[in-house]
Amino acid sequence: MKKVLAFDLDKTLNQSKMPIPAAMAAILRQILGDFQVCVISGQKYGQFEVQVIEPLASSGATEAELANLHLMVGQGTQYYKREGGEWRQVYNEALTEEQVAAISAALEKAARELGYWVELTNGDEIIENRESMVAYSALGQKAGLAEKEAWDPDMTKRNQIAARAAELVPEFEFEVGGTTTINAFVPGRNKVFGMTKLMQALGVGKEDILYFGDMTQPGGNDYPVIEMGIRAITVEKWQDTAFCLSGILGVI
Repeated sequence: MKKVLAFDLDKTLNQSKMPIPAAMAAILRQILGDFQVCVISGQKYGQFEVQVIEPLASSGATEAELANLHLMVGQGTQYYKREGGEWRQVYNEALTEEQVAAISAALEKAARELGYWVELTNGDEIIENRESMVAYSALGQKAGLAEKEAWDPDMTKRNQIAARAAELVPEFEFEVGGTTTINAFVPGRNKVFGMTKLMQALGVGKEDILYFGDMTQPGGNDYPVIEMGIRAITVEKWQDTAFCLSGILGVI
């Protein structure tokens, strides 16, 4: 029997950038009673608060349940766990200011060269410093879900931008995630880094983990988890994840 259930966030537990639905929060509370649970995403901690922490609090999650929840922010380059009634940062593999500047310049140059750069006038930002990684969101952070899903459904645009940015600054790694996002980071600090840190923290092996994600195809940001040998279930939307978890709960 698996000891750890690990999840991508956007399109696996929720709709992109939205709080997890009440139905998903209720299911997560149930599995937190039987498993260690990890949510790992390229999102920054503030988004974890909005998308995961607050919905679970609203659902009435207990301290005993939350003690089994592990938040791997920035693909695991930041780790938060519940202690003493608060969320505590265990570590943060932060980038330097120089690294952030180099990555940001390369992403903007690549997007402009390829004709994909969008000028925003609403105070939103396309390139975001997430401390331990940099994220490019082609339409900004506040774009509507339908607009984002229609922009690059087959990842062609983002793969082109990522490839060009990697030519400009080959000392960094660029990886497609979400619906309009490219994550940029120090090589090796993808989800393999986060899952390895999780295994060390919990004293478990790859065989003890079951992973859920929507981008498990080569080039997707969940694919490295499969490459490292962790069993995974591919989903397309949070309802698929809820269906699978209901089956697991039914068995146990």
